[in-house]
Amino acid sequence: MIKVGIIGGAGYTAGELIRLLINHPDVEIMFVNSSSNAGNKLTAVHSGLYGDTDMTFTEDLPLNEIDLLFFCTAHGDTKKFLGEHTIPERLKIIDLSQDYRIASPSHEFIYGLPELNRRAICKSKYVANPGCFATGIQLALLPLAKHLMLNQSIHVNAITGSTGAGVKPSATSHFSWRNNNISVYKPFEHQHLAEIRQSLTQLQHSFRSSVDFIPVRGDFARGIFTTVYMDCKIELGEIKKIYNEYYDDHSFTFIVDENPDLKQVVNTNKCLLHLQKTEGKLLVISVIDNLLKGASGQAVHNMNLLFNLEETVGLHLKPSAF
Repeated sequence: MIKVGIIGGAGYTAGELIRLLINHPDVEIMFVNSSSNAGNKLTAVHSGLYGDTDMTFTEDLPLNEIDLLFFCTAHGDTKKFLGEHTIPERLKIIDLSQDYRIASPSHEFIYGLPELNRRAICKSKYVANPGCFATGIQLALLPLAKHLMLNQSIHVNAITGSTGAGVKPSATSHFSWRNNNISVYKPFEHQHLAEIRQSLTQLQHSFRSSVDFIPVRGDFARGIFTTVYMDCKIELGEIKKIYNEYYDDHSFTFIVDENPDLKQVVNTNKCLLHLQKTEGKLLVISVIDNLLKGASGQAVHNMNLLFNLEETVGLHLKPSAF
């Protein structure tokens, strides 16, 4: 059994991670750390876990008793923690914050997008889980980058559910503001752009094009619906072949002929991609669940790779019928 600990256990991504790990056949959760909830049952915060666990949150950090540590912490906290604590040599880490997503000689974290770095993840010790927007956008573009086809401006519009803003209430996540509402934020300068450009450049070293990204707050709880379009002279049939070949041996990304919707992926670890051509424009639609494929599901996928398990173990999740 893989013995795991979780730091930052009270948020949405932690709740989903706990749900997945409780039902994973090869995992035992040893502790869930939350200083603000220490002594309380997990179900006091994650009420969907009633009947699944009697664990309580703890302030303890028995790092020598675990094989893998998940960080579901706020951005900046993982780096601070690692600077203040001695990490056992054998301990593996998966960080769901943005602290180590950008490659640097100063750290050993591998960028944890399996559809890009699966082999490197399998051989690694520390994994930086991608951002949710970044996951959906990159999966829409990686096959084109591999074929050196990103030589023009890329236009991206992506609308995300309110859970993407985290569990802590804010003016723009409050129900009375978010319901029946929509708004743009951080146009052209969202923090996920850096990791997107890093990945595209990894496949296409000559990549210099702009990525014009407009993030949008949606009036739903979970999911990301992304549309990407650009000039493209290649015929649609050839483009579909490129995408099908790229994702042929990947377990969670699928090319679909029908125009997809969010309900097909919510509560799953899937990404659905749909391709269209209109005259000289290529449109790629990408849909994911921001809390699963965009966060905790992808983290479990990375865990399976780190420990040489079949990569879909614990992730056979089904969307709602309605």
